[in-house]
Amino acid sequence: MKNNNMDNTIVVEGLEKSYGKLRVLCGIDLTVRRGQVLGLLGPNGAGKTTTVRILSTLLSPDRGRVLVNGYDVVRQADKVRSSIGLTGQYAAVDEYLSGEENLEMMGRLYRMSREDTKRRTRELLEQFDLIDAASRPLKTYSGGMRRRLDLAASLIASPSILFLDEPTTGLDPRSRLMLWDMIKELAAGDTTILLTTQYMEEADWLADEIVVIDKGMVITKGTPSELKTKVGSDYLELVIAEGSDFDAAMNVMKCGELYVDGPRRCLSVPTKDGVRELKEILGRLENAGLEVESVSLHRPTLDEVFLTLTGHAATAENSQGPSDPGKV
Repeated sequence: MKNNNMDNTIVVEGLEKSYGKLRVLCGIDLTVRRGQVLGLLGPNGAGKTTTVRILSTLLSPDRGRVLVNGYDVVRQADKVRSSIGLTGQYAAVDEYLSGEENLEMMGRLYRMSREDTKRRTRELLEQFDLIDAASRPLKTYSGGMRRRLDLAASLIASPSILFLDEPTTGLDPRSRLMLWDMIKELAAGDTTILLTTQYMEEADWLADEIVVIDKGMVITKGTPSELKTKVGSDYLELVIAEGSDFDAAMNVMKCGELYVDGPRRCLSVPTKDGVRELKEILGRLENAGLEVESVSLHRPTLDEVFLTLTGHAATAENSQGPSDPGKV
């Protein structure tokens, strides 16, 4: 039976999964709204990939309720599969077929008509800038081209929900940026996207909301901005010019918390309204006849959020297979 709450295309309640005695998921709760990009973050072994495999019907949960597009992933797996696309960490395409043949093969697997398959293949080759390479064997493609084709293959049936499990792993910066733009376009077209990634800047750039999991449990959630405020405030940093009185500048800026770096002639203050407070501080310094050499605004990063919440940095997940405890 379809879920009546159509604002949420993904609903996860009390999700649990174990491999033998190893508990991988210990009661995950999350929701993804229609057209939203949700970033699922966590250290190696946190349970990100296991969660995606359950949502995409590749694994069965031990306990919990999971609805995707209103369908239960266990009892209505076929209906779930018909409405999702999945791109994993490694390109799931045949290197002996051409790019065009790979997409047409995916269309046949989805039981699309020959006419619709041809039309959709052409659309995707154009959208992902692969027209010139369409007839070439995949083994001649670069890593970035393979990833673009893999993403195109997951879209052959125009799914309303897309799971991206570390989609830019191993790509060079240029290819990664290109893929980010394509993901942004998909989200703008009302595709719901669940993204796992080890790149914090990727989550910051793409995700509307972020869920951080560790040891199989959700430890925090919120927008990127909300999560950054949990680490600390923004800071205004001013370097006082050599010809100006540094002690006088300290007295002018003593309006609360102040951090002093004498050797660098640097003064830092926390701020909640960076631009407005910067104008006020610069005005006070100017009235006191003091010159500023440089100004910068420092904001917490998602890397700092991740490190603060989990106690360690994000790492790549390199193990293979759902039965491998190192790859969860």
